[in-house]
Amino acid sequence: MFSILEDTFFSMVGKCADAEPIVHRRTKKREPQQASRTSFYTNTNSIDYHMEGWICIMEKNVIEQVFAVDVFNDAVMKERLPKPVYAKLKKTIENDEELDLDIAGAVAHAMKEWALERGATHYTHWFQPMTGITAEKHDSFIAPANEGGIMMEFSGKELVKGEPDASSFPSGGIRATFEARGYTAWDCTSPAFLKEDAAGVTLCIPTAFCAYTGEALDKKTPLLRSMEAISDQAVRVLKLFGHDEVQSVSCSVGPEQEYFLVDRDKYLQREDLIFTGRTLFGAMPPKGQELDDHYFGTLKERIAAFMKELNVELWKLGILAKTQHNEVAPAQHEMAPIYSTANIATDHNQLVMEIMKKVAKRHNLECLLHEKPFAGVNGSGKHDNWSLVTNTGKNLLDPGKTPHENIQFLLFLSAVIKAVDEHAGLLRLSASNPGNDHRLGANEAPPAIISMFLGEQLEDVVSQLIETGEATSSKQGGKLNIGVHTLPELKKDATDRNRTSPFAFTGNKFEFRMVASSMSIAGANTVLNTIVADVLSNMADTLEKADDFDTAVHDLIKKTLSDHQRVIFNGNGYANDWVAEAERRGLPNHKTMVDAIPELVTEKTISVFEKHHVLSKCELEARAEIHYEAYAKAINIEAKTMIEMAGKKYIPSVIKYVTGLAQSINSIKTACKEADCSVQTELLTQCSSLLAEAKKALTSLEAVTKQGGDMEEGAEQAVFFKDVVVKAMADLRAPIDTLEMLVDKAYWPVPSYGDLLFEV
Repeated sequence: MFSILEDTFFSMVGKCADAEPIVHRRTKKREPQQASRTSFYTNTNSIDYHMEGWICIMEKNVIEQVFAVDVFNDAVMKERLPKPVYAKLKKTIENDEELDLDIAGAVAHAMKEWALERGATHYTHWFQPMTGITAEKHDSFIAPANEGGIMMEFSGKELVKGEPDASSFPSGGIRATFEARGYTAWDCTSPAFLKEDAAGVTLCIPTAFCAYTGEALDKKTPLLRSMEAISDQAVRVLKLFGHDEVQSVSCSVGPEQEYFLVDRDKYLQREDLIFTGRTLFGAMPPKGQELDDHYFGTLKERIAAFMKELNVELWKLGILAKTQHNEVAPAQHEMAPIYSTANIATDHNQLVMEIMKKVAKRHNLECLLHEKPFAGVNGSGKHDNWSLVTNTGKNLLDPGKTPHENIQFLLFLSAVIKAVDEHAGLLRLSASNPGNDHRLGANEAPPAIISMFLGEQLEDVVSQLIETGEATSSKQGGKLNIGVHTLPELKKDATDRNRTSPFAFTGNKFEFRMVASSMSIAGANTVLNTIVADVLSNMADTLEKADDFDTAVHDLIKKTLSDHQRVIFNGNGYANDWVAEAERRGLPNHKTMVDAIPELVTEKTISVFEKHHVLSKCELEARAEIHYEAYAKAINIEAKTMIEMAGKKYIPSVIKYVTGLAQSINSIKTACKEADCSVQTELLTQCSSLLAEAKKALTSLEAVTKQGGDMEEGAEQAVFFKDVVVKAMADLRAPIDTLEMLVDKAYWPVPSYGDLLFEV
């Protein structure tokens, strides 16, 4: 542990140009097991940094020194690129202009020199296939030179294009096994960065990934297309309001990341966690989250050490890690960044998940990103905070102090409301994966029904517009007097928050709270951008033809709000009566991922996505097929894991226990015929009955899993796994979880929930 952390900070300070190794200071707490490298620190304003066995002295300005040292960002490009090259690249990045390939050679050379100076030996095109995780193939900079020597080369062609095997990634039928060629294309809008691991230092170049025939095979390409679409349409609308200075509009995104940390030694004793990311068996411990004492509680030392190292690793990559705290469930935590553009936020979130897992292992922890790793306690989500910002710095979703007078804001607000209402099912799918089916609607997360929370202030403005056609006032927050003279009088927000809403307005942005914790945020933001772009496009068409703009925009806002007010709901989304109310309103309720997949290939979806050149019909159909296959494969793996654990661990362990009970009864009866063995007999009978029930359920699960696995991949197979195999899994889990509460812990073959959730 010591050497790993020490290496991290040696590397960190060594890469900071302003950090001179002038103080070699180490405060001894206890004798470390390993201390192979001298740590380097500067000598001003030091703070303690705790590691196993040592307190390292670090700079108070360490964040400034460390931040983005491993990123080929704007400051580095400005310093290293020729001015004309930098200017052309900057135009492409900021104004969505076409990339000038003539500058690629100069950029590649500067990127290579920068990477080599920092110890890089390889580069990779870093991309995001439809697996939901990232992919990379490493190539060294080595090229042959005269007399058997070598030279380091990296050309513009190598920067711009790569050729990974496209047939080995999910394609939904776009690529057959024998059709292998695919391409990665440099995404200059997301900066290159360095990754350091056991393989050394690698230059990572964010890229898009497409088939030889041109279809997108990744999550980045549709996201980039959707960002262009919403920018174009938002600019059209803003021009009508007289904002000719606005050249582009970007999506600003801040994804909050929830996760669990458990002891790695205990994790490795549970095949269900290893193979599926969640516990497929497990009885609740005496204590769960009912005392609400974990949320925002004091961090345990081991968790704090993890978070501290995680922050440094993220800061080095330019990731704006801001907030960290304990979440509601035991062993659950959250990290939240400052906002970035949707593309960069997506790239960063993929890195966050990867680095969380890597850093956790250094602390002998395991990071669980599954949406529901433990039944009975809160699962994990990824709240996707989304807003629109002009290149001049104006947040289009900021209502101002008097939103009833802010016509531009009301138009954009009504556009989002209409988009969410018309495409609620598609939004539901964009936040779906097999794990999220265990979470949505389970009294902890937003329900599967899409609705929007606006808050008291905006709901009042909307009501005025719908009822009278005019909004003449806005509710104000006022001030909050806590009743203690020594405490300050607080400025009160104009509206409360609603944690039960799946799509909530939170001051100057929308928080899409349904997104699954382990999934890429690219899909959700692609859908949001595209559906809102389509509404803005239609609004621009109407307003551009209007003779009287002021009257036309007023009428358009009123009509849009009136037609789509059904999706606005400020009440308790967890309440049972909301389900009935939502049905009365005609809102869709897709209870599972499989139920929502058809939304991807409706005529309405295809029309909108093709209109804005985000995804073609072929690409949408391929993604639907990928979703069906992914769901069936995930449940198949879970079912097979349950079969193995039940057959090889739980049932044999229970047999040993009941055999011991039977032997105990016989021994007691032999010693004393009149002895009371009723307790042992009752326990033996109860365990034997549950054991028989578990064996019957196991046989049934084996049969239906095989039946599902033999089916042809696609919708029918996914539905079978959802309706038949999932139920069979629940039937097997029930008796084994009950047995866990009866069998002597010494016989139980795996760590319990109590061991995993509380012993960190």
